[in-house]
Amino acid sequence: MNSVTSDTAMNDEALLRYSRQIMLEPIEIVGQERLLASHALVIGAGGLGSPVALYLAAAGVGRLTLADADEVELSNLQRQIAHGQTDLGRNKADSAAESARGLNPGCQVVAVQHHLEGEALAAAVAESDLVLDCTDRFSSRYAINHACLAAGKPLISGAAIRFSGQLALFDPRDAESPCYACLYPPGEEGESDEALRCAENGVVAPLVGVIGAFQALEAIKLLSGAGTPHRGLSTFDGLRGEWRHFKVPRDPACAACHTR
Repeated sequence: MNSVTSDTAMNDEALLRYSRQIMLEPIEIVGQERLLASHALVIGAGGLGSPVALYLAAAGVGRLTLADADEVELSNLQRQIAHGQTDLGRNKADSAAESARGLNPGCQVVAVQHHLEGEALAAAVAESDLVLDCTDRFSSRYAINHACLAAGKPLISGAAIRFSGQLALFDPRDAESPCYACLYPPGEEGESDEALRCAENGVVAPLVGVIGAFQALEAIKLLSGAGTPHRGLSTFDGLRGEWRHFKVPRDPACAACHTR
């Protein structure tokens, strides 16, 4: 991650703003300054991307890039908390960026109002310290995974549908870490973009907040150097209120991992 420079030294206002984090031994001033010097790329500004963007901005991540080509629709407002009634018809990345800036004017937020793909995706990933996949399409997830592997950037992937959510962290810098394709090999039966989309399956509103907040927490830990990064796959059953954790080894036959 980015090293701390004099540009991230905190004034009295910043010390007060982030005081509740600074008092935490795993973060303290050094960890907070690392957050202020960091750059997170958030792809998707919907149900998952909303809490991710808001929490990262509020926590003091110095630079956020939010990418989404979609427009805010009325059916989004049930769960996509970065957008409001007055944002209907507005680009989601632009709306979420404004909300994030409203929480923390000191956070530099850039809105990318188109789908990141190809060279543009590769460049955006390479410029960031880590990537948060908040999309709802397998095709996007595989492309993001490939770009993160190629650039050696950590990827925090979340998903939420109906009453079920999951989170996994993939870190190409760790030789034992799997990638997204290790967990979901391309071409598996039942794999389709529609399988992930809330528009086709529905989702209970707070579930995306639970998973999005989990993604933001893991990003803050990685960027600040606090704690131990998440390993494996965590799933959440919202109807039962139960978490489960699974070990996910790297697949030696994974074609995507060959880009490491």
